Amino acid sequence: MTPIGLTKDAGWQAGVRRTVRVDPDAAWTLLTSAEGQALWLGAATALERGAAYELPDGTRGEVRARSGSHLRMTWEAPGWAGESTVQLRAIPAKTGTTISFHHERLADAEERERALAHWRAALDEIEQRLRPS
Repeated sequence: MTPIGLTKDAGWQAGVRRTVRVDPDAAWTLLTSAEGQALWLGAATALERGAAYELPDGTRGEVRARSGSHLRMTWEAPGWAGESTVQLRAIPAKTGTTISFHHERLADAEERERALAHWRAALDEIEQRLRPS
């Protein structure tokens, strides 16, 4: 039996998603703004296709794709085994927007758990920021 999170071809992966009661455009605007980036990246950076980034914690990578609701970037964090890939999506839902983080090409189950903890905490912050007053 294959462990949860282990793929046939891409190593380990982790995915978290949450639906928030906000318009998809408003969610995407927040996620890609300097304020929103601070919630999930820890700092603002250029999120244009081909842009390299380095965060204050030493995490670095390159933005590989960006559309109006999807971002794909490489992710290499200190203490992690190597380069992995993170995807962020804002998906229209019946009750607002589903914000999804998908992290793939992780080294092992321990790294998967670290990714899950990181992206769950990020979604907690994002949800709190998007919650109506």
